Amino acid sequence: MSPDSWVWIAAILTLCIFSFLYKDNPFYKFAEHLFIGISIGYSIAIVWHLVVIPKIWDPLQKGIYITIIPICLGALMFSRFSRKWAWLSRWPIAFIIGTGQGISLPLTMQANVFKQLQGCMVIPRGDLFLTISTAIMIIGVICTLVYFYFSVEHKGLIGRTANIGIWFIMLAFGASFGYTVMARVSLLIGRTQFLLHDWLGMIK
Repeated sequence: MSPDSWVWIAAILTLCIFSFLYKDNPFYKFAEHLFIGISIGYSIAIVWHLVVIPKIWDPLQKGIYITIIPICLGALMFSRFSRKWAWLSRWPIAFIIGTGQGISLPLTMQANVFKQLQGCMVIPRGDLFLTISTAIMIIGVICTLVYFYFSVEHKGLIGRTANIGIWFIMLAFGASFGYTVMARVSLLIGRTQFLLHDWLGMIK
């Protein structure tokens, strides 16, 4: 078994988390609260050193006083703790949502629409498998877009095309869910290897 005290602490906390598989218990709550507390503390330290100091304190030290505007907007977020002045927090929230949407919309269009169309337009030559895959992808994209076209009633050819689009959507959801499950299984395998190899030394 490992003589390292930190390995023992990590192993005990891992077992505390796994104890939730039996039922909710104080050991699980302790590990959960400890994890959340450490994560919040680490996040605060990261924000302090990577945001507050370089983005707020250093510009004010250099005489860039326009930084006071975002400081005031950020301070208004704390008005949520007061029933009387809670309405002031709507201004920074509206600013964050507005700027966030304005920045993310072009990036989303570029990544999810333009790149998708570009991928459909490129037809490989000389590779039969890639040619068939590209053709299936083009059919899937067209059928999926038809399914989300609600200006026309889904009957006849439009309806059959939309039904094919449903199958492609379900395949995409299934693949995404399968990928999520495999990612969780990989985490479980990693923790199991840690317990059996690093802690107990049962496997090499």
